[in-house]
Amino acid sequence: MSPRRRIVSLVLCLLAASTGCKKEQPAATPPASDARPSSDKPTVGLVLGLGGRGDHAFNDSALRGLELWAAGVKYEKGGYQQASSSERRSSLEPDLTARAQELDPLGITPVVLQSRVAEDYEPNLQLLAEQQVSLAMGVGFMLENAVEQVARRNPKLPFLLVDSPLLDAQGRALSLPNVRTVIFREEEGCFLAGALAGLVTKTGRVGMVGGMRIPLVQRYEAGFRAGVAATNPKATVLVNYTGSFTDFALGKQVGQDLLLKNTDVLFAAAGVDGLGAIQAVKEAREAGRSVYVIGVDSDPSHLAPQAVLSAVLKRVDLVVYEAIRDQRQGRLQGGNLSLGLREGGIALAPVRLDFPGRQDALRTVDALRARIISGELKVPLP
Repeated sequence: MSPRRRIVSLVLCLLAASTGCKKEQPAATPPASDARPSSDKPTVGLVLGLGGRGDHAFNDSALRGLELWAAGVKYEKGGYQQASSSERRSSLEPDLTARAQELDPLGITPVVLQSRVAEDYEPNLQLLAEQQVSLAMGVGFMLENAVEQVARRNPKLPFLLVDSPLLDAQGRALSLPNVRTVIFREEEGCFLAGALAGLVTKTGRVGMVGGMRIPLVQRYEAGFRAGVAATNPKATVLVNYTGSFTDFALGKQVGQDLLLKNTDVLFAAAGVDGLGAIQAVKEAREAGRSVYVIGVDSDPSHLAPQAVLSAVLKRVDLVVYEAIRDQRQGRLQGGNLSLGLREGGIALAPVRLDFPGRQDALRTVDALRARIISGELKVPLP
């Protein structure tokens, strides 16, 4: 077994322990009976990672690309309703609004399967194959092995795997003709988040709430630390890992612990645990402290408008939409894609809050972004 797969296996075991040992049957998210798209529309299937719908991060971003953008529907009260053009447009971050017409619905029916335990990944993907979806998608690096196994058993079905390449026994990336894989250079966006934190902090102490201490999250940390050092080399960076991605209460506790250590900007990179850290900052803000939080994957500013400074956006939504579009147009090919700031796969969410020196800080961050895109500035990896 490759080192990467040993790590994934360990993560799956830890997540299975944290979410309980009882195995539940895969559950599809059904469309509402009064909003079910016509039966002649091709179906596109998505297997969510643990955390599921409502994580305000990775999974919700994938759902936005599939449901709201590609299918033109919204999920409400256990079913689908038609989404208006204004609702679809309002879901676009500012850097995507100019492309609104490129993101028109694609005439598909979404099928969403929730993975309640890690062992559900492979049977859920196989279920999509048996339901004869036109494209099967798995979001999250922990689905890598499941996608490979099911893709090999179903060579005529195209697959999308987001956040990991396929790997051979030696841990080297491999390709299958029916699998598109997408990875992100997260460290580039995290560098900008760190640079912003270094410019905003008044205490000279910033913190990061990480999930599991795995290579993916350690890239977040490396980029964040380097960004802080670039704009505030005297600042102290405190990092605590929760060891989980699905424990809101634990994330809140770790966030509160970092705030007690006089940090005034937190970087929440921990899935559902990160939502707990956001809540900790929100409550501290409501109690009168001048503290901020930076999210990841999707913009969580709606959860705490007075506390969320920005977020490192992973364009999972766009990756999902473009894979569906390419499949519909007959040009989806297997292979491995790497997306960063230059390709638009990573971005920094708009900074909506005011703080002393805001305009100078934004100009500095923009200049650093330009240097990364040009290749002048290389963000270090762990």
